[in-house]
Amino acid sequence: MKAATATEVQNHFGQYLKYVMEGNEVMIMKNGKEVARLISRDATVSFLTDELLGVIDHDVDEKAMREERIRKKYECID
Repeated sequence: MKAATATEVQNHFGQYLKYVMEGNEVMIMKNGKEVARLISRDATVSFLTDELLGVIDHDVDEKAMREERIRKKYECID
């Protein structure tokens, strides 16, 4: 991964785009703080898929969840 200022990326966008297309990442800094990352589309899809797998991977019993919501909705309060 390469770090660059926002101004540097703006002035040399083509070079950074080529760098990213080769499978690398660019961390974009402004006033000494990371404000963005420039990554390839493939890396983005991979990242999002991995994140969703973490959510979807858990076993979920939809029927039990639905029954619990219905039970709570119609539960009598004494």
